[in-house]
Amino acid sequence: MKIRTAKALLARANGNWTPGGTPGMEELEQGLLMQPWAWLQLAENSLLAKACITKQGYALLVSDLQQVWHEQVDTSVVSQRAKELNKRLTAPPAAFLCHLDDLLRPLLKATACPGKATFSCERVAEALTLRVRSELSGLPFYWNFHCILASPSLVSQHLIRPLMGMSLALQCQVRELATLLHMKDLEIQDYQESGATLSRDRLKTEPFEENSFMEQFMVEKLPEACSVGDGRPFVMNLQSLYMAVARQEIQVGQKHQGTGAPQTSSSAPSQGTDSQLLNQPEEPVSLAPSLPEPEKEPTVPSSPVQRPQLLKVKRKKPRGLFS
Repeated sequence: MKIRTAKALLARANGNWTPGGTPGMEELEQGLLMQPWAWLQLAENSLLAKACITKQGYALLVSDLQQVWHEQVDTSVVSQRAKELNKRLTAPPAAFLCHLDDLLRPLLKATACPGKATFSCERVAEALTLRVRSELSGLPFYWNFHCILASPSLVSQHLIRPLMGMSLALQCQVRELATLLHMKDLEIQDYQESGATLSRDRLKTEPFEENSFMEQFMVEKLPEACSVGDGRPFVMNLQSLYMAVARQEIQVGQKHQGTGAPQTSSSAPSQGTDSQLLNQPEEPVSLAPSLPEPEKEPTVPSSPVQRPQLLKVKRKKPRGLFS
């Protein structure tokens, strides 16, 4: 049987496809850290997954919230596996990686795959195999991701440390919001002492008591709030925060590297890589309003003229809330 060549793959492998960062498996590992988690529903299996694909190979991380599996391969493994599974197709390894990128991207973004690819997973002992079936240049295309149990250090890098960072960030956010509510209560009290009254009774609120709020939250809201389920709520609601924490870890690693300090496993390449990764949102998500970065306030002494102006603005009655 005559071997057919995937011309489209060859064309893209000749330099028209650049999804990843600079060459090297190290960039591949670091690129995977910057990927958000996606929720997959494959038949009866609900999985969390993240992937990074470059011209040098791919890295895949999969979890069912009980175990975590991982596979990372270079072009030599891709070339060998492509020959075993697709004997009628020949193309450079980078071309097959490009096609895998096209297949995984819609899956991880929960969108329809134009190639009508089908995915299935199989667990044997401690291994997980993610199987892909699609078409390429009119011929069947098959691929198997052979994942083994991830090492404890990898689980820590992609789950434990980011989740701890997210918990601390959310705790800091709660403190900032509680402080803001106390300031709002003082502002309202000042208006009331100046003779202001509400124009609509339904807008009236009680002064914020943090201890009472936390006690009520623990009793009424906590069971629902911490319901992990199959991991979908984490993927749907917290991925922007996850990526912000991962980015912070990378920046800390870069500072250690620049100062010659020992580099942690979460260090990463230049910032240009993170805009080229698989599944990266088209526009970066900013968490500045909810997660302000610690910055030193400018030490500019206030002049005597500024203080009367601030007091005057503070006592000004807002329209629409008070009459």
